Amino acid sequence: MSPPAATLAALATAPAAGAVGILRLSGPAALEVGRLLAPGVPASPTPRHAYLAAFVDADGTALDEGLFLYFRAPHSFTGEDVVELQAHGGPRLLRLLLARALAHPAVRPAGPGEFTRRAFLHGRLDLTRAEAVADLVAADSEAAVRAAAAGLSGALSSRVEALETPLRALHADLEGVLDFPEEAEGADADAAPRLAALRAEAEALLAEAGRGRLVRRGARVALYGPVNAGKSTLFNRLVGEARALVDEEPGTTRDVLEARLEWDGLGITLLDTAGLRPTPGRVEALGIARAREALATVDLAVLVLPPGAGEAEARGWLAEAGDSPVLRVAGKCDVAPASGDVPAVSGLTGEGVEALRAQVLGRLWGGGAPGAVALVSERHADALRRAAEALGRAGEALAVSTLEAVSGEVGLALEALGEVSGTCASEALLDAIFERFCIGK
Repeated sequence: MSPPAATLAALATAPAAGAVGILRLSGPAALEVGRLLAPGVPASPTPRHAYLAAFVDADGTALDEGLFLYFRAPHSFTGEDVVELQAHGGPRLLRLLLARALAHPAVRPAGPGEFTRRAFLHGRLDLTRAEAVADLVAADSEAAVRAAAAGLSGALSSRVEALETPLRALHADLEGVLDFPEEAEGADADAAPRLAALRAEAEALLAEAGRGRLVRRGARVALYGPVNAGKSTLFNRLVGEARALVDEEPGTTRDVLEARLEWDGLGITLLDTAGLRPTPGRVEALGIARAREALATVDLAVLVLPPGAGEAEARGWLAEAGDSPVLRVAGKCDVAPASGDVPAVSGLTGEGVEALRAQVLGRLWGGGAPGAVALVSERHADALRRAAEALGRAGEALAVSTLEAVSGEVGLALEALGEVSGTCASEALLDAIFERFCIGK
């Protein structure tokens, strides 16, 4: 028999002064250690019942009074016995309580994400839902919160399971034909359409990776163009405060300014860049170089053109964005109306600003609500890509190769999907995933 798991202890709240601080214990000795800190609690407390208790030090001297909660295995977040002490949120007080818990020989400090990792290992969460816990903690926009909450409730795991279950059945049929050809004759007859449907579903889920990336980190949008086009005034209008210096003298902006916004729930980092022109001064040239570096990293570049800019001039500025997608607008429409079909905007009067916001969101997101996306991470995208590629090779092998080759490719697809759900996750992969969690979660 393997030795019993150590009991984990950590502060589940931030190490800063606050109204409430929580000490969390999980493992076989959780109740014993919890009662050392709160000896007034009954020896067999009622699970999920809040007890008002005095928290004491090693000498029995009261340090605080708060709530004691006991969650009996397996009906807890981790699947183990869990005790939470909810004390006043004084950092020194909480450190004293934690040190008292860690003095017990069965207790050790929890590592990053170790409570959630135990929940995964005990089958309380699959890997996609476990990762959604970290996404929810890190979310800094409404869309990110809603998408992570959907992931925590199983939105992504259900879609992965809808791929894994029929794929596992197909793999079993193929292996059955290989191992027992007479008994399983014909089980592979519809393998081609089954493979095509599964590949299409994997690719559909993979297509959401870009949207998931936007929700996770937010979008980067840069205002750029020639000097005196009204970029900084427009930047201030979009931000809602005078963040950028504005002056009639060309080349006022010498560096890249950033502001964090939230539009329709989607986090956006808006950049104001130095105006581009052929013969800048030395310091201005440094700002232009930084503007070009920023343009290479954005999800959308908004080209702000001054009144009277011609088509040939516009093409030159469009080329400055490189591979980044560009939304072209006519600035300073309060000075001169825009010509043609180019949207007009004025940072000074606000004309066209709401329409510009809608156009930016449309270019970044398209239709639908940002919070409704499946929060596909880069790790998920890589695994889904490998699964789709393996299914594609399996489909091709049906016509030109052996059934063993087809089954082998299906097995590779299953392994890749298992990395998403956790059914085929290695220790190294789990280490990499849970290292990004905070301690106490």
